[in-house]
Amino acid sequence: MNTRDNTRSNNSSSSKISDGMKSVHHLEIHVAHACNLTCESCSHYSNQGHKGLLSVADAEQWMALWAHRINPKTFSMLGGEPSLHPQLPAFVELARRNWPDAHLRLVTNGFFLHRHPDLPAVLKGVSNAAIYWSIHHDSPEYRERLAPIFDLLQGWVLEHGIRVETYRSYKTWTRRYLGEGAAMQPFADGQPRQSWEHCPAKTCPQIYEGKIWKCAPLAYLGMQDAKYGLSDAWKPYLAYQPLDASCSDEQLTEFFEREEEPTCGMCPAKPKRFELPMPLRMTARVLA
Repeated sequence: MNTRDNTRSNNSSSSKISDGMKSVHHLEIHVAHACNLTCESCSHYSNQGHKGLLSVADAEQWMALWAHRINPKTFSMLGGEPSLHPQLPAFVELARRNWPDAHLRLVTNGFFLHRHPDLPAVLKGVSNAAIYWSIHHDSPEYRERLAPIFDLLQGWVLEHGIRVETYRSYKTWTRRYLGEGAAMQPFADGQPRQSWEHCPAKTCPQIYEGKIWKCAPLAYLGMQDAKYGLSDAWKPYLAYQPLDASCSDEQLTEFFEREEEPTCGMCPAKPKRFELPMPLRMTARVLA
């Protein structure tokens, strides 16, 4: 099991369309909205009481819209916490069918991997796939809870020969917004270029509702607004238009080659680091 830190590449996210397929650096899908952790300033807003799972049927429909137009070098399945989904292995197989050449990443905090004893065999069977174990805190209390997950993953590596990468996401955590719930507010630095340059998700477009969104904070902002009724400060960002599957090749290329745009201004122009609170302490409220 590889325990080195992993960081996302800052390479260009795309290249020219070749043979009708657009090569892109990275593409993501969130298979669960809920999470057992409550990490402050989560880019999926999973710390704010959202629930729900993506059905395999919906995921299949969404992927099919893009499978013959986009060729991602890496395809990631995450959330929320994806291991809360009872059909998690099916998403791995579905992703491989749609993108046979992509490196598949299953990004998880690990706490519910024990619910999926068939997962390592599926990962081995699809090849070029890995579990990316995200560590969300460095306190003794949190590290103690990780011990059985480490043992489980180590056993899977030894028995099945699968790849597991560990990265300490808490080391690079920054604020994506201010406050939470109905009181949540965007940043107002007014420097979208600087916001984009410092954005940790600028190479992480999302497939959501059959469309492609620039980033997770934009993709799931409507879900947050539906739950809490956000202030008028969010109107410009809620008006964001994702890429529709009916787009032309020129629109597809322009979308993936676009860097900053006005909606980037919802995030800070400079990284806002903070001491991440213990994410375990509010778990019972979120999963209730």
